Amino acid sequence: MAVLGLTLGTFILVLHISSVANYPSGKVGMSCHGMVPAHGHTAHPDPVHNISVSQMTFRPGDQIEVTLSGQPFRGFLLEARAAEDLSGPPIGSFTLIDSQVSQLLTCEDVQGYAVSHTSPSKKTKIKVYWNAPSNAPDHVKFLVTVVEKYKIYWVKIPGPIISQPNARPFTTPEATIAPLSTFPPVSHLTTSGDDDAYLCIREDQTVHIQPSHLMGRSHPVMDSRGALGDLAWRLADGVMQCSFRRNITLPGVKNRFDLNTSYYIFLADGAADDGQIYKHSQQPLITYEKYNVTDYPRNVGGSRSFFLLKAHGALMFVAWMTTVSIGVLIARFFKSVWSKTFFGQAAWFQVHRMLMLTTTALTCIAFVLPFVYRGGWSWHAGYHPYLGCIVMILAVLQPLLAAFRPTLHDPRRQMFNWTHWSVGTAARIIAVAAMFLGMDLPGLDLPGPWKTYTMIGFVAWHVGTEIVLEIHAYRLSRKVEILDDARIQILQSFTVAEAEGHAFKKVVFAVYICGNVTFLIIFLSAINQL
Repeated sequence: MAVLGLTLGTFILVLHISSVANYPSGKVGMSCHGMVPAHGHTAHPDPVHNISVSQMTFRPGDQIEVTLSGQPFRGFLLEARAAEDLSGPPIGSFTLIDSQVSQLLTCEDVQGYAVSHTSPSKKTKIKVYWNAPSNAPDHVKFLVTVVEKYKIYWVKIPGPIISQPNARPFTTPEATIAPLSTFPPVSHLTTSGDDDAYLCIREDQTVHIQPSHLMGRSHPVMDSRGALGDLAWRLADGVMQCSFRRNITLPGVKNRFDLNTSYYIFLADGAADDGQIYKHSQQPLITYEKYNVTDYPRNVGGSRSFFLLKAHGALMFVAWMTTVSIGVLIARFFKSVWSKTFFGQAAWFQVHRMLMLTTTALTCIAFVLPFVYRGGWSWHAGYHPYLGCIVMILAVLQPLLAAFRPTLHDPRRQMFNWTHWSVGTAARIIAVAAMFLGMDLPGLDLPGPWKTYTMIGFVAWHVGTEIVLEIHAYRLSRKVEILDDARIQILQSFTVAEAEGHAFKKVVFAVYICGNVTFLIIFLSAINQL
């Protein structure tokens, strides 16, 4: 569905499809009509799977082998429908070839109208038989929805059209002016709403254009089409277009804004089913400034993420990818490298403390920003805010613990060291988990699957660096032990070994910082482009 909305700010645009529940067991018979997973994300436009058939013509009673193939996928929903009416009920029935990977579904109270998966295991090919009914139409088209993973799926991938021997050649219907069919009941507010919205809603091969209004973050309320004229739509190459006309001013018409002033424009897309509009799958695209909608067309720019949320993500990335990671490496491996006194303390300690205090300060600032944006707690952000709260508590707890650090030879020093390490390690692990989850939230939905692979790459980069330094430290200690046992030129040999060890550590540290900053720039650049 597509929504176009105006608020004292908004013009929203929402795209439609019918919904299908996502069940690992494949028991989705109640969702045969729409064939759309209700995953809260947008279907991918370019299919990478295809349907093939054993023959292109059929007679009633024939059994045709149908094959679904492509890159590994976990779920699917396969149906056959009349090519002239793809929004109609399924046609014919299916017979299973391998009941271990596929199962028959009951649609429209008929067993075998559709086929789905039996488990979320990966598969690359499914074969079934389609049984042509006695009342089959002249042309039958196969459709399939394929789910690769929760956020990656394709809806109603078109398969081949098979025809009865004496049928006339099939032609694709041309896009037409949208019929003014009945839609959800008209409802009015006693006062004007906060958003003046226009919805373009796709239902199979038809698009409905519907004015609506919203108050705050409320659900869209459908209004009468009476204020709109010249309604038209077009579907081509997976793209939906719709257009309409309305007067600049509409005296006496409720919920419609006058267009002789400037507004922010919102553009959103999401799912709909039987007139029910669902929440958009990602943050709407919002213009940077108010725009005169009656002015000449121009590129006004926009963003899908508010500045406060972008700042929140950027500060957390800087804190928990860079400052804390570098600070930890310095404390663990560079005490002997930078042991000279600097302002009354060892240089390594001063740098470590500065980086950790910076991490705490950035975390505190970033922690407040989502609350300012939302005006309170967000109940729709999953586990991310809960993990964020834990990270915030641990980040503040670390410097408080450090303030009471016992002296070097105090009996409690070892307990402090273990506590300090445990709290810091827990904070870093939870922070990485929170970043993984935060990247997928609608307010900061970084594009593409690359974000997950990049974050995994960063974790591997840091862990790999620690492993290299640990191995080096172990080998250096073994070398010193051997020299000590030999008692030959011990002082000179140890000094040379130590110098070589310091040089190696500095090289590894320089390479690590370059890689770390590269990962950071990648994420900050992606946030800036939202």
